[in-house]
Amino acid sequence: MEHIVIIGNGISGVTAARHIRKLSNTEINSAQGKKITIVSAETDYFFSRTALMYVYMGHMKFEHTQPYENWFWKKNRIELKKGFVKQIETASKTLHFADGDRLKYDKLIIATGSKPNKFGWPGQDLKGVMGMYHKQDLDNLETYAPDNKVCKRAVIVGGGLIGIELAEMLHSRHIPVTFLVRETSFWNGVLPKGESDMINREIRRAGIDLRLSSNLKEIVADENGQVKSVIVQETGEEIPCNVVGLTAGVSPNIDFIKDSEIETDRGVKVNRYLETNIPDVYAIGDCAEQHEGIDQRRPIEAVWYTGRMMGETVAQTICGNRIKYKPGHWFNSAKFIDIEYQTYGWVWAEAKAHEARFYWEHESGTKCIHINYDKNTREFIGINTFGIRMRHEFFDTMLTEKQSVEHVLEHLADANFDPEFYKLHEKEIVSKFNQQNNTNIQLKKKSWKRIFAS
Repeated sequence: MEHIVIIGNGISGVTAARHIRKLSNTEINSAQGKKITIVSAETDYFFSRTALMYVYMGHMKFEHTQPYENWFWKKNRIELKKGFVKQIETASKTLHFADGDRLKYDKLIIATGSKPNKFGWPGQDLKGVMGMYHKQDLDNLETYAPDNKVCKRAVIVGGGLIGIELAEMLHSRHIPVTFLVRETSFWNGVLPKGESDMINREIRRAGIDLRLSSNLKEIVADENGQVKSVIVQETGEEIPCNVVGLTAGVSPNIDFIKDSEIETDRGVKVNRYLETNIPDVYAIGDCAEQHEGIDQRRPIEAVWYTGRMMGETVAQTICGNRIKYKPGHWFNSAKFIDIEYQTYGWVWAEAKAHEARFYWEHESGTKCIHINYDKNTREFIGINTFGIRMRHEFFDTMLTEKQSVEHVLEHLADANFDPEFYKLHEKEIVSKFNQQNNTNIQLKKKSWKRIFAS
């Protein structure tokens, strides 16, 4: 019986296991008789990592983050092994565990995800210092920041999506937060100026002490080896605090692989089929690094939905239908305190030479759209939306069909899916575009016939 071992029980690994088992139940694929084992040192069962913040904020319990009942795994003949893999011996196809145990495999899928970046700061391993990625981080936060009596102040180091989530979590328990961001404006390596400025305002509006152009110098310990304060690099200011959140990005969690025969750089190097340089060894999710980025994507993508897609893709290959990983058009979504964010296609922080931009911002300063298009061909390239919900299917179709920016704006009403009775802004958006570009685009009434069922 062929033994498929998956290291990591996040979205990538679990999706691979589920789809291998699903394919094994069809007679079309020769996957009969496959044994599947998922190995994890983090938790017994798969959970939704993106929902951890809502557990701390009291919106749900941890068990609510588990999409599958505990009986699901046995019923689907997926074995779960809890343990920390310290070495992969590819010649003998053996995993060596920290406790001395061993496990043989026929095919191996590495899906070990990411870990928070650390840059050698003094005090970075003190009690009360944590990231916000693992279940253990949530447990630590409950220990060191259960309320504002135990935690008088928290300092978050590093902007980005995880940093803003942690700030919102602590803010929900009325714990004062200082946010150290090295950039001159929040996430301005990703967001254009208008959007970045909007998020600066939103963070400060929420009462969070945002410090731009500020780096961490060191974390100071008290007599018990716990966080007492941090020192700011630029000013030397000492900020008393009880918790430090390290959210200066993540990197592939592959330290245990680097002494093996498997090729690595920042991540585990894979081809378009998610195969490594070693036969029968694959890598997926945050820990996988393409030899070259696909389309204009980065070689490493620490994004939930791409991890799921990689799991589905590698399952097909494992089961005899070798297919390339094709992520499609780039999209992502997030929430910055009370402002929802979506992006479809490409809207870089700075426009490229052949690109033109259109930016509209609502008078409230909490809603905007930013459209990117080719100034020569007029082809629509991408859009950022803040505070206005737009349909993924609509923009995916526009990008696939290579529609013009004028066509997109003409049909913009079809993109909106804000709740009923929300104020609509499409007329105002199109009017501003016409004024700026001397065009006469007429906004068409909402029509679901083109893409959606009525």
